[in-house]
Order: sequence, then C-alpha cells, then structure tokens
Amino acid sequence: MAVPRRRPGTRSSWHLPVILGILAVAALAAGLVVAGVDRGSGSQRDARIGSAGGPAGSGTDAGTPPRRANIVFILTDDLSMDLLPFMPQLQALEAHGMTFNDYFVSDSLCCPSRSSIFTGLFPHDSGVFGNVGPNGGIRAFFTHGDEYHTFNLALQEAGYETAMMGKYLNGYLDPRQSPVSDTFVPPGWNEWDVAGDGYAEFNYQLNENGTLHYYGDDPDDYLTDVLAERADDFIRRAAQGQKPFFLEVATFAPHRPYTPAPRYADAFAGITAPEPPNFDVLPTNPPEWLAGHPPLTAGQIQEINEAFQRRVEDVQSVDNLISSIENSLAAHDMLNNTYIVFSSDNGLHTGEYRLMPGKLTAFDTDIHVPLVIAGPGVAPGSSTDAMTENIDLAETFSEIGGTTLAGDGHSLTTLLEGQHPADWRNAILVEHHGPDYGSNDPDAQNFDSGNPTTYEAMRTPDFLYVEYADGEKEFYDLKTDPYELDNIADYLNPTELALLHRELLALEHCHGESECWAAAHVAPGP
Repeated sequence: MAVPRRRPGTRSSWHLPVILGILAVAALAAGLVVAGVDRGSGSQRDARIGSAGGPAGSGTDAGTPPRRANIVFILTDDLSMDLLPFMPQLQALEAHGMTFNDYFVSDSLCCPSRSSIFTGLFPHDSGVFGNVGPNGGIRAFFTHGDEYHTFNLALQEAGYETAMMGKYLNGYLDPRQSPVSDTFVPPGWNEWDVAGDGYAEFNYQLNENGTLHYYGDDPDDYLTDVLAERADDFIRRAAQGQKPFFLEVATFAPHRPYTPAPRYADAFAGITAPEPPNFDVLPTNPPEWLAGHPPLTAGQIQEINEAFQRRVEDVQSVDNLISSIENSLAAHDMLNNTYIVFSSDNGLHTGEYRLMPGKLTAFDTDIHVPLVIAGPGVAPGSSTDAMTENIDLAETFSEIGGTTLAGDGHSLTTLLEGQHPADWRNAILVEHHGPDYGSNDPDAQNFDSGNPTTYEAMRTPDFLYVEYADGEKEFYDLKTDPYELDNIADYLNPTELALLHRELLALEHCHGESECWAAAHVAPGP
C-alpha cells in the first residue's frame, strides 16, 4: 500500500467519568494551547482581510511579498450540535476563532448541501435535490454542469494549489449512479484522494490522483486516520512550494453506521443521548408525515442511546484530525497564515419529535450545524449571531483567495473582520424534495426516522415557516418556542400568511447574489 500508516494506539478501557473529566480539562485549557501548538499572541495574528487581494500573509524575508492565506476546510458528515461538547480540539478552535451561532444548511441532506457548498447555489439553482436519481447525487451535479461552477476551480485559476480528500458527492465510484469513470478527477483539483462508499471507515476504495487503491480492515486502514495522513503529506509538500493552497478534508464520520476508530470503541460506554424538551414529543398540529408517530418504545430509546454513544466515539477521530492538521501547519510555520474552517453538511435528530436517528426535516436538529473559522485577522473567542448559510462558503473562500465566484451566497469576510453590518440578512432558505425512497441512498429513511414530503422553509432569528407541496404549513415562534413544539400556522390571519408566502416565494425563486440577498431581508414575524 502506497499510503503510510499511523499507529492507532491501544484500545481505551477508561470509564466514562474519567474520560469526561479529561475532556472538561482539555476544553478549559483550549484557550491557551491546541494539541500542544501555541497559536501565537495577538501581535502574531493581526493580519487583516484585504479588500481586494484576499487576506494578508507575512513574507518570510524582508522584501518578500506577502503570500495569500491558505485555507483548510474540514467538512464532517451528519455532525449534530449535541456532539460538540465531546470535541475538545474543536472547542479549542472556537477559542481561537469565530463561532457562527446561526449557521444553517440549504437542505438537511448530504448531496444537496455539499452541492450548495461547492457552488454557492441554492438547490433550485444547482439542480441537486437528492442523493440519487435524475435530480440527485453526482449525476445531477454533472448534468447541470456544476463541476465548472465551484470555488475550488475559481481558486485554482487564481493560483491556488487545491486538494480534495475524503467524501465528494453521493454516487461517486458507484457505476450505477456516477456519470464519470472511477479514475476521473473533476476539474479544479491538483490533489485528489477521494473515496466512494467510505461510511463504514474500512474496506473502501480511494481514488488517489486517478489510481484506485483498496483499503481493508486493518486498524491502519481507518479512513479518517488515512485522511489525516494524506492531509499531513499535502501540507508538507505545499510548504515547499510557492503557491497558497486550499485543502478540503471531508470525513464520512460520524455518518451511520457510526464506526469509531478501534482505539475509541466503547470508550464512552454507558453514555446516553440528550433528552431536550422536544425529545419523544410531537409538536402541536404536526404535518401529516410526522403525525401519528407513537411514543418511542424502550427498545427504540436504547437504540438511540447506542447510536449516540457510537457517534460520540466516532467524532474522537475527527477531533484528532483537527489536532493533526494544526500540528502539521505549525511544523511548517504556516499556522498563522491559514484559515481553518470546520463545519458539517447537515445535522441529525436522535429521538426529537419521536423520530429515530435521521435528518431531512426543517427542524433545527437537522438544519442548524456548526461553523467555526479561525485564521488571520479573526478575533480569538469571537462569535456572531448573523444569519449565515452554506451557500456563503463558496464566495467566502473565493474572496479570501482574491477572486470571486458568482452565486446565491454572500461572503462572510466582513463578519470575520469583526464588523456587524446593520443591513445583514435576517432569513435563510431551506429546500427539500421528498419523500426519499432511493434504494441506493445511504440516507434513505423510513417512517420511524421521518421522511418529509417536499417543502420550502424560511428560518429567521424569530421564527421557522414551512410550506409543503401538499399545502400544509408550519409556523413556530422561536421567541417563545425555541424547541419548535407549537405549530401555530392555523392561528395566523390571512394577511400574515400571505406575506409569509410572498417572502418565501421570493427566496425559492431568487437567482444570484443581489436578488437572493434582497429576498433574504424579510419582515418581522407575526
């Protein structure tokens, strides 16, 4: 095997209280040091984002022009907000960067969300509404020519060395779904180390720059660890070159079957899933697809707890990945000139609303995900409540690189500079086509997990409004009902409903940054 191996370490036999105590200590210490890496004082991190030429770097010698900032994007799969307390390295990243408290995805489903991230387009403009079929997966992405409208291509054309590692789009390396060959490398990537069906973390194929390699079930084949090694190798080589770089590391973790690294198996034995107020509770006046769900059985709750335990164990290797990347950057004196971006393609519900583990809904459990950005000019420990969405990342990455990419999103660099524009958007759009019955879909869900019908949704700081294709509606007043349990759509008057409908219609039919930005400014809720 051409890929070097890392020793996985010994299997943990620690008890839960000990581990949680260590996590707490690690999180407390995160404000000073990340994985033994001193991120530097404020004077070392005072480079600001340039208005035209991208972020400022620092030359290594007198007279050397600044090198544009590098970008490392860590994208996880189905990582929900309730897993963050178990990730001390991510908490350390938050302590050294900006946390986006109101960041959402355009659809709580893998491929539509990832397509929006790559292109900066809503699903109604990317044409990707699912994971499989004519309107989903890699086939829909290529059918609509989306591979030629991506931030990585824009960055490559602007002089960046670009690398993609891990999960690309659903259907990749699947001859039943993919319109391209197994050895095909999409445009805009200098380095390509991408897997097909890597959800189990073992026994997968990796396309390494046009050559397929098979990885088995040895502990050293654990996919998230392999990606960490490949990232370290890329950073080492990039440090020897003259170009800035963009590196995306997209893990399959913690997607089901929730396979932790062998060293973390049973490390959190006995932990149980959180039970917030919406756990095992139906909203009032639920939509038809949700109505009729009975209370969870004892067996189902046990299954939910077991899934949550494995998910917590699964993200430990993701947390290790963050540490590994920061150590690699520090070892090559690149940490202070690199933006590290962490996020997820969507969230996951685990018992909320009487639903077994799944996604696809417009509830916050599924559409609200983490976004953390640390890098030059970003104030340590800062946060923002600005409404942001995954369509914003493509323009953000492009602007950091000193270029542009036309899309439906809006660059976040103003927020990263610490500004809080009064005219920032106050609404985001979520689009979903369902129900989903794709037999080849790794995210196929049944009644127990929830399988919503087609809907469009508008989320603001104050409310969630959902319109289904069959005419059903939901409205949750988040000021008084933060857990989205009281659907009061039937109590709104016709004038209020008409206004909400017009605003949502404007969002779901907008095209381009200016039009979508204007549509994302809506009236306060009823």
